[in-house]
Amino acid sequence: MSAPLSLLEALALVPDPRSRHGRIHPLVAVLGLTVTALLAGCRSLAAVAQFGHDRGNAVAFPLGFRRGQTPNASALGKIFRRLNVPALEAALTTWLAARGATDGHLAMDGKTLTGSADGDVPGRHLVAAYATAHAAVVGQLEVARTTNEHKAALRLLGVLPLAGRVVTADALFTHRDVCDTLTHAGGDYLLAVKGNQATLEADLKAEFADEANRSPLRAAAGGRRAADGGGCSTPGPVTIRHQP
Repeated sequence: MSAPLSLLEALALVPDPRSRHGRIHPLVAVLGLTVTALLAGCRSLAAVAQFGHDRGNAVAFPLGFRRGQTPNASALGKIFRRLNVPALEAALTTWLAARGATDGHLAMDGKTLTGSADGDVPGRHLVAAYATAHAAVVGQLEVARTTNEHKAALRLLGVLPLAGRVVTADALFTHRDVCDTLTHAGGDYLLAVKGNQATLEADLKAEFADEANRSPLRAAAGGRRAADGGGCSTPGPVTIRHQP
């Protein structure tokens, strides 16, 4: 079996937006330096540049800076302003997939990026899918001002591998089209239902009121508690049977 794709190999898939003439720093080395600096706690281009400068050849040569010199903050800014962001995200997704991050549980949520607001300009709002077992974001999309998290989530789910996965999310994503997208792709979901969806909440309560629609795991667990003489009434797992 071949070795998983390394991070530098994945970053090498990102196209360089610069002309071939006058390139001083290889793009894969710049991206590798940035990732390393971010992992070390750097949070600005100036900090990334200082990180590379302080460590010199010990970091520059292994990352691929052929002259042993890392870029300053101005050079980093020029590169990142022209970088193909979707291509970078695709490369990182490829790298994560090679490590199994496309398996298991996904938690989906929307958050506004800290520090992204600028005066009267609101912060950038993202919907992200987080692989809990790998502590990694496997996909994210910005929520445009003309839409909402629900619509952005549908777009995000449309580009993620969902077969065999369980997606959890809060009540904001509890919509029929989200559920249909997940099940049609071979995935499952666990979504919250709150009082603002009164009809759905009432339907669920009515469904579970019928003992026949409850999971056999719950009945078995209740039987064991009774046999043991325990008085715990905490409900166990439940499922809804889908009627044809």
